[in-house]
Amino acid sequence: MNIDEYIEDLQLKIAKSPDCAIHHYNLGVAYLSKREFERAKDAFKNAIMCSSEMAEAYVQLGGIAMHEGDLDSCYMYNKKASEIRPRFAVPYGNMGFIYLQKGEIDKAIKILKRAISLDPKFVQAYTTLSSAYLIDGDVERCIEHATKAIELQPMFGPAYNNLGLAYMEKQEYEKAKEYFTKAQETGYEVAPEVLADLEEALKNKV
Repeated sequence: MNIDEYIEDLQLKIAKSPDCAIHHYNLGVAYLSKREFERAKDAFKNAIMCSSEMAEAYVQLGGIAMHEGDLDSCYMYNKKASEIRPRFAVPYGNMGFIYLQKGEIDKAIKILKRAISLDPKFVQAYTTLSSAYLIDGDVERCIEHATKAIELQPMFGPAYNNLGLAYMEKQEYEKAKEYFTKAQETGYEVAPEVLADLEEALKNKV
């Protein structure tokens, strides 16, 4: 069954059971996979209308808001999800990322620690926390948390990128180059200006 057939099947199920939140939610996920964001948004909102306690639907709406550049709505949806399910780690991780984007580093660190305490295998939260520590000037904690992310998911490019940035700060440029290369091997695109700065630093070191 391809994605269009799956969507058609879900629509038939919804026609028979219009109050089934799961069907609406799955339809939203299917539309997301096709990058049909408005239809996905409608489906997730319908899921919430059927079941106001569906935290996952709020998280998905937050993801769409993030895609649209609406950080405030993204935060609102994730905050609601965390209120519905206080031990659901994902919304805390997302709120931490939003705080980081807004430059509220202390709040980001606090809530990302909460996310990790709820899910010790939350790779994205470790990586975002490593970014927060790097911005805060705590290079060693950045390295610690990025390393933990890689232990959990060895092909997670953003964590290698953070390690590269951390070793740039430590002026250990060969190590930085090694980690940026690993980031690129995962398909992650390291910022060209960072690579240019690294090459300049390596030249000056010689």
